Amino acid sequence: MNSKENISQAVIRRMPRYYRYLGELLDEGIERISSKELSNMMKVTASQIRQDLNNFGGFGQQGYGYNVKYLYQEIGKILGLDETHKLIILGAGNLGHALANYVKFEKRGFVTVGLFDIREDVVGKKIRDIEIYSSDLIEEFIDTHEVDIAALTLPKEEANRVAQIVVNKGVKAIWNFAHVDLEVPDDVVVQNVHLADSLMQLSYMLSKKHTEE
Repeated sequence: MNSKENISQAVIRRMPRYYRYLGELLDEGIERISSKELSNMMKVTASQIRQDLNNFGGFGQQGYGYNVKYLYQEIGKILGLDETHKLIILGAGNLGHALANYVKFEKRGFVTVGLFDIREDVVGKKIRDIEIYSSDLIEEFIDTHEVDIAALTLPKEEANRVAQIVVNKGVKAIWNFAHVDLEVPDDVVVQNVHLADSLMQLSYMLSKKHTEE
């Protein structure tokens, strides 16, 4: 098994997809699957699947394939989904509301414990029993609650300032939806979700497809 530091980002990006497909197989009552069958479902080569999983120990048996439940559980552990992660959402606008309302996060172990906003007219309201606090209380909240991840759904002008606040309070993971690259220490993990970038990539692929036709 390779150390996590040596595993490529491309492999890591594929692991949640394996997890999702295996969850669907479990729901269908399927107990085992071969790499070829999984390949046909996911449109990834069987060789690629075996290579990816071999980074973490393999998990398959020759002539049998993969035990779906076992592989699902093991990939969940690899992704840290066997633990509970406490999440705060900074910015209770449309995107913040959508994140707070997405109940599947909790099924994966990501529990939203608080939302924060600067607007006085939304402070004190709740989304699914999750209270919206004034942004002035971010530091106090982190001092008195366990917070693992901060989701930033803020204007880019505010993102770095607020990121600095949560980092100074010891938060080590940021889920960044702001359209700006954050300036944080190397020991802080940042996952950027730039929706506009994704849409532009889609536009490029659509334009390329039209050119080829």
